[in-house]
Parts: sequence; structure tokens; C-alpha cells
Amino acid sequence: MQRIAVCVSGGGTNLQAIIDGIADGTIKNTEIAVVISNKKDAYALTRAMKAGLPALCESPKDYKDKDSFADAMAGIFKKYNIDLVVFAGYLVVVPDKLIKEYRNRIINIHPSLIPAHCGMGYYGLKVHESVLAAGNKVTGATVHFVDEEADHGPIILQKAVEVCEGDTPEVLQKRVMEQAEWNILPEAVNLIGEGKVYIEGNIAHIKQEA
Repeated sequence: MQRIAVCVSGGGTNLQAIIDGIADGTIKNTEIAVVISNKKDAYALTRAMKAGLPALCESPKDYKDKDSFADAMAGIFKKYNIDLVVFAGYLVVVPDKLIKEYRNRIINIHPSLIPAHCGMGYYGLKVHESVLAAGNKVTGATVHFVDEEADHGPIILQKAVEVCEGDTPEVLQKRVMEQAEWNILPEAVNLIGEGKVYIEGNIAHIKQEA
């Protein structure tokens, strides 16, 4: 059984997609062991508690430096015997020390087709504002392994979403969540839990059924 930690900063709609995926059998061989937020008032923590899941607040602001925060997070992951860490709208610059310790065991969902509209400063509505300002006709979402660069690392899954005439950032954000994020994040968690994702070089591959 794959034990996951879900890290969130806001409302937790992607967390809810994972909770629902486990409940309906879309995600197999997986359980959420703990939900962690860097914000004590994040509604994602309420979602977790309603689902009967351990919910913790760990903010980097409460630690003297990045390494101390990394050690605290690693301690939580070890306490809960975490196999996979899922960043589901987690707006924290993750210390390199933690990434190194959990290499290829941390995944992230980003609301664009990486490598477009990503990197430092691209989060939330800012991503969709950038897409609209560029005049893109297609956007989407990406699930990838986390490395030392923001919104970088081997890509596991991507799903394209149409940009429609007259879209606002808010309307586009909602469409990307509904059509892409809430589908490919649970799918990626399931694929990893089933042992179907492997990395060669810097490319993630998905094992095909025989």
C-alpha cells in the first residue's frame, strides 16, 4: 500500500480529487497518511479533517533556516512512513535538502503545459493571466517530479485544455482544474502506486500493459 503525504496551501480542490479518487477506486493501492499545509487557515486542512485524515500546519516561517524546515518535513514524512509526497497547490519554495532526500518521490501539479508559463512567480491566477496575455489557444496542466528548479523535473502526465474567446483568468483557471488537474493528478498518483512510472535519464516513462 502506497502511503502519501499531500502538501497544500489553499482550498485543496486537488486534495479533494485525490480523496474522491481513492474512495471510488480510481486510485488503487494508495492511502493518504497525512495532509500538510504551510497555512493554518487553509481550507484544505478542513477538507482533510472532514475526511478523517491527520492534518498538520508546518510553515517555513517557523524555522530559523531552510535546512531546519527541511529536517522538520522529513521527520513528518518518516513518522508517517511516506512513500510519495504530492504537492497539490503547495506554494512553498522547497529546500534542496528535502528534494535530494526524497529524489523522485515528490510530485507536483502545475496549471500549464510545462515548460510554458512556469517557474518562479508563476502560480495561481498569474499562470492563467500569462496564458491569456500571450494569446495562447491551448493551455493545460502538468504533473511532474520535483527537482531543484521551480516547475521542473521529469514530466509524468500532461493534459491540454482549450483557451476560449472571452476567457478571464478565473474562468480559464476553473476549466483547467475541471478538465485537467482533477484528472491527471489522481491518475499520476495511481500510476506511481501501481509501480508503472520509471525514470531514465531525466525522462519519466509509463509502463504499457503487455
